[in-house]
Amino acid sequence: MNLVFDIETASFDFDTLTESQQEYILRYAEREKDDSKREEKIEDAIRYLSLYPYTAKIIVIGMLNTETENTLVLYESEEKEEWRSEEKKTIYKSMNEKEMINYFWECVKKVDKVITFNGKNFDIPFVMIRSAILKIKPSINLLKNKYDSSKHIDLLEQLTFFGSTRKFNLDFYCHAFGIESPKSKGVTGMEVKELYKAGRIKDIAIYCGDDVRATYGLYKIWNEFLNFT
Repeated sequence: MNLVFDIETASFDFDTLTESQQEYILRYAEREKDDSKREEKIEDAIRYLSLYPYTAKIIVIGMLNTETENTLVLYESEEKEEWRSEEKKTIYKSMNEKEMINYFWECVKKVDKVITFNGKNFDIPFVMIRSAILKIKPSINLLKNKYDSSKHIDLLEQLTFFGSTRKFNLDFYCHAFGIESPKSKGVTGMEVKELYKAGRIKDIAIYCGDDVRATYGLYKIWNEFLNFT
């Protein structure tokens, strides 16, 4: 059994960072002499905080079992909830971040391979650092060797032949290969923070589940036509 997974993240409020952390984040933006450009660079620096595990947290983890094609989406909520979509064969379950990460590592150690899109550059390092911050020991090292796909298949690496060709985003590949893109429903990764601030965590959970299914669709095409192992 293989496990396809994806995460969604949200940054902490900039004001919650220490003064030295804030200065570090803004150090290049503050050097800009033009006022309007400086403000733009400051906004960009703060907007990108969601990309770093030291300034953001995991708010959703989506996982798909390739044998059953069932999906489990864990999402952050103070209330304990569980609901399902029979149409999408998906269960949505609320947890805090530490519970989500513990659950993820328990699942990972039981599967043959993990499948991601850009997971070696983002998802896995993010989960591993957040694990350490929360005093959780990862059950397996999925970043042992860049070219080793025995435990972790990163589809972005496979489709670019490990950087030999240009990289595109998941939406682009979905359109190219005739797969329904999660972005076609009006939500993109850059909007996650605003949805989170608006309290729309369930919309983010649904989006993450769609992302996982799109990644699985891409995996099936790669596995049938481009996997020579």
